Amino acid sequence: MGYCTQQDIENVIAQALTSATASSPDSFGTLSPLISIGNTLDKNLIPDSSVDYYIQMADREIDAALSELYNTPFCELANFETVLFSDIYEYNDYIVTEKACPLMTNDEVIIMGDGQEERHVIDEVISSMVFSTVDPIGYFFPADSRVVRVSYPDPIRFISARKASATLYDKYFSSEASPNVSKFGEYLRQLADSDINNILNGTTILHGQHRIGRRFYNPNTVDQYGLPSGGTISKDVRQIK
Repeated sequence: MGYCTQQDIENVIAQALTSATASSPDSFGTLSPLISIGNTLDKNLIPDSSVDYYIQMADREIDAALSELYNTPFCELANFETVLFSDIYEYNDYIVTEKACPLMTNDEVIIMGDGQEERHVIDEVISSMVFSTVDPIGYFFPADSRVVRVSYPDPIRFISARKASATLYDKYFSSEASPNVSKFGEYLRQLADSDINNILNGTTILHGQHRIGRRFYNPNTVDQYGLPSGGTISKDVRQIK
């Protein structure tokens, strides 16, 4: 699994594309329906392997951009911990915790108690203290068992989801639209690049990650990469940092 999941991709681009019909007939003389992305991706059109590949591309791009400040790839960390308020048993499918936390669908939690440990993905959030999981819990955990939420440091998950979604969206948008320009994809990349810039300039700190430090280091003394004589970077190129 990468920094984000396929469910994150679906949440980002769901309803971004709607059903439509081609304006010109195909080789068989019929007006073929265009792609349709609703609440879920069409597995025949966008297979899981393609989504995983775009997530991997986005993760590698993030690692390359942030490798000057942090050891990459990034590692998961526990960013919230509480205990069960009530027992989990066969007649109680919901997890009730003692402390509230702004949980999200697709967050991952680890439940530990009585020498047992299970990792689950949140399926439905009833409130900040009550939620259910995608897979049924196999062990009946008693009250006061530990509940730990684990994730990559924010906003890495959202950067990965936006970059992967933008590439995926543009690929299918460009193949069926004229002109082949996606403002939605550009907007997603702009948001992702803005978050990366905030990390690079120190506005956002990735807690729990190993930073690469150089004492008494002045980045202003580093020479710029040599450009050809008279070469400049075009102003219309969006730069990170």
